[in-house]
Amino acid sequence: MRKSKSVQVVLLCAGALAFWPGQARAQRGGLSEEARKEVDAVFALYDRPDSPGCALGVVRDGNLVYARGYGSANLEHGIPITPKTVFDIGSTSKQFTAAGILLLAQQGKLSLDDDIRKLLPELPDYGKPITIRHLLHHTSGLRDYLSLMELAGVDFDGVTNDDDALQFIARQKALNFVPGDEHLYSNSGYFLLSLIVRRASGKSLREFAAEHIFGPLGMQHTHFHDDHTMLVPQRATAYAPRPGGSWRIAMSGFEQTGDGAVYTTVEDLFRWDGNFYEPRVGGTALLEQLHATGALDDGTQLNYAAGLTLTTYRGLKKVSHGGSWAGYRAELMRFPDEKLSVICLCNVATANPSNLAQQVADILLRGRLGPAAGAPPAPPRAAPTTGPQAVKLSEAELRAKAGLYRGAQSGRFARITIREAKLWLTLPGSPPRELVLVAADRFQVAGAPASSEWRFEAAGSGRPRAHFLRENARPEVFEPVETFAPSAEELAEFAGTYFSEELDVTYRLEVEKSDLRVRIRTAPLRTLEPASRDSFTGPGATQFEFRRDAAGKITGFSLSAGRIRNVPFTRKP
Repeated sequence: MRKSKSVQVVLLCAGALAFWPGQARAQRGGLSEEARKEVDAVFALYDRPDSPGCALGVVRDGNLVYARGYGSANLEHGIPITPKTVFDIGSTSKQFTAAGILLLAQQGKLSLDDDIRKLLPELPDYGKPITIRHLLHHTSGLRDYLSLMELAGVDFDGVTNDDDALQFIARQKALNFVPGDEHLYSNSGYFLLSLIVRRASGKSLREFAAEHIFGPLGMQHTHFHDDHTMLVPQRATAYAPRPGGSWRIAMSGFEQTGDGAVYTTVEDLFRWDGNFYEPRVGGTALLEQLHATGALDDGTQLNYAAGLTLTTYRGLKKVSHGGSWAGYRAELMRFPDEKLSVICLCNVATANPSNLAQQVADILLRGRLGPAAGAPPAPPRAAPTTGPQAVKLSEAELRAKAGLYRGAQSGRFARITIREAKLWLTLPGSPPRELVLVAADRFQVAGAPASSEWRFEAAGSGRPRAHFLRENARPEVFEPVETFAPSAEELAEFAGTYFSEELDVTYRLEVEKSDLRVRIRTAPLRTLEPASRDSFTGPGATQFEFRRDAAGKITGFSLSAGRIRNVPFTRKP
């Protein structure tokens, strides 16, 4: 991929190093010197010319009160990050796609309750219509096309376009769930919204957004990037670490838009943020619709609106959405009642801009925030005789809960282990998280993205069932299951060649050194770990569920992985 060009070439010498601290900008109502030092300390890891890093913008009362860069936009040419540096903001783009759809609804060119097959007849009829509203709120049941591409062995460093993405989605003969029954984040929905914009307006999403959103707001350095050969002045190169401390370029040539692909700057996102207080685009009607959260058919209310997530953080309303693509990371976080927003855009794959932005907000909202999650409550006047402080689990009680569980709804596995006299929960694709005891048989999931709780039923003669409660989802029952430790002879039963019509890919399973391994195209072999009978887990939260015929012979398997469920594979003779 071509690198950004700049007339300003910064040499790595003493004179150049002196330039770096001078990138900060502040307008009226800016931060105090003490606050600036605290904020800069949050980004200390990146504040050096030999590292990629982040651009920060702080918006308060309608003013960009602090904006600066930390680290390099291009390591090869020593170009620093500034508030004018252009980044790919990944899924933070979804709010712009949603805005385009809502503007078309205002123009009478579509309805949010339209069946998407009205404009996308290529998609199968799944029995119950999928509406545009389902796409906006991630309740369509459509399998995530990026996950499908990954499982099909698509090279994410290569080039794909609208046709490629649409073919993957259209080949799916089943959904993850009935539309409206669940909420499961899916990039397929927002990609399809980009096609709906094109077919309803006659213009690409790039053209429509430029005319109706970016242009009117003066966002001159913002666009939907649908041409990987396009030159982008002042674009940051994205990086990921190599072993040993060096860096590699981490860019993508994908040309499909909607689920991501907005290229923008801190200064331009400041202009978009201002539209939420003084709407020049779409009026108050657009703001209301962007903030209208979705609901499931059974009435369960979601916190996901239209490309925005609405939550409460330490007693304050928060509106946010993060983004992650290739080596880029992004976050736009708004505390509307405080009229404070934090913009954080990074060009390093290991950065967590949501966490960085939250740390900045913690500094600037000091004195306005409630207690942090997990903070000890104020001492009571009398010592309690019951409650979290009084509840202890014996070693026998811990052992009774440890083991393998399987979700009755999703089919995914959960493993409970014991470490340092505490229970730990491991879900596919996630690191182990401590289960923090809050009451007898009730545990909060530490560090989970949303408030999550794990509850065990009253113990009987064996291991108890558990209930997993989390935001945006119905409670799910997890049943205890026995682990599977196959012999070499049993493992050999699973070896063979399997084909998926829906992914258009062949998997080859073979036994090597007492392990079952899978090969996808030319990728290296990957080991599958036995879970329960005829079930294996693999890298990237993949789960293989093997099928047998009446005679007990293995005929195929179903593949699930996070945002996709039950893609069928058939065993070849």
